[in-house]
Amino acid sequence: MTVATDDLAEMAPDRPAPVLNRTRPYYWSVRRELWENRSLHIAPLAVAAVALLGFMISTIGMPERRRGVLALDPVRQVIDVSQPYDFVAVAIIFTMGIVAVTYCLGALHGERRDRSVLFWKSLPISDLTTVLAKATVPFVVLPVIAIGVILAMQLLMLVWSFFVLLLSGVNPFTPLPLAQMAVVLVYGLVTQILWQAPVYGWLLLVSAWARRAPFLWAVLPPLALCMLEKVAFNTHYLATVLGHRLGGGHSEAFVTSTHLAVHKGTPHFPVLGVADLDPAKFLSSPALWVGLVICAACLAGCVWFRRRREPI
Repeated sequence: MTVATDDLAEMAPDRPAPVLNRTRPYYWSVRRELWENRSLHIAPLAVAAVALLGFMISTIGMPERRRGVLALDPVRQVIDVSQPYDFVAVAIIFTMGIVAVTYCLGALHGERRDRSVLFWKSLPISDLTTVLAKATVPFVVLPVIAIGVILAMQLLMLVWSFFVLLLSGVNPFTPLPLAQMAVVLVYGLVTQILWQAPVYGWLLLVSAWARRAPFLWAVLPPLALCMLEKVAFNTHYLATVLGHRLGGGHSEAFVTSTHLAVHKGTPHFPVLGVADLDPAKFLSSPALWVGLVICAACLAGCVWFRRRREPI
């Protein structure tokens, strides 16, 4: 017995057409980057594990050192106690920067080299979605991972030192302004990422364009331009601009500088508080917005190259 197609259509209940969520391709593209690049979280965790082991070993003589610290003035107490916490934060942020540079240089170049770009292009995912997903890693994913690892590390260090001092009969309460340190950490990383946005955009653009050795293509042209300026005009404006951009823009984001300072002959990282934040100055900096425009242009170039460049 056969049933006509029109009869089947009449028998089937009316069902709304499925609605395609436009954010799903972007979401799964970001998930794909996390699956394919395990170093994004393994590297910060490895550095954190080494730093935590070193901190535990250093607590062998912590009670004696803490007794000496408690005899100092309050400013010096905060400086001495905060040094291990600052070192851990700087080490993880530095690792995040290395991972971000490595990832950006291989993000679009690697899929052309192993020809997996042919498979990904066969899926209903636009080049714009793919590029935005890859740009999300250095701009969002890595900073979030770094913040989470740093805060977890500092909490473990605080708990460990608390019990070591408590069992030794020393006052275990630390003079650290932990809440302010967390605020400064988040603010500092956000401003650093925004300030260095054109750097990451340039690296992604080179990754989408270069056929071989993307690292050399990313580094040699700026160096050549700096050398040309120095030889031709005996100036170093471009080198100054590049150095300021790579430095993270701390002088624009903070009232004080985060470079190493010296207190009574001992180098240390200055302990910054909420009063040292200067978001108005940072957001009103023309260099910030010029850099963001350059980053947007680089990402647009990435979309263009990914659409037209052939596999290697």
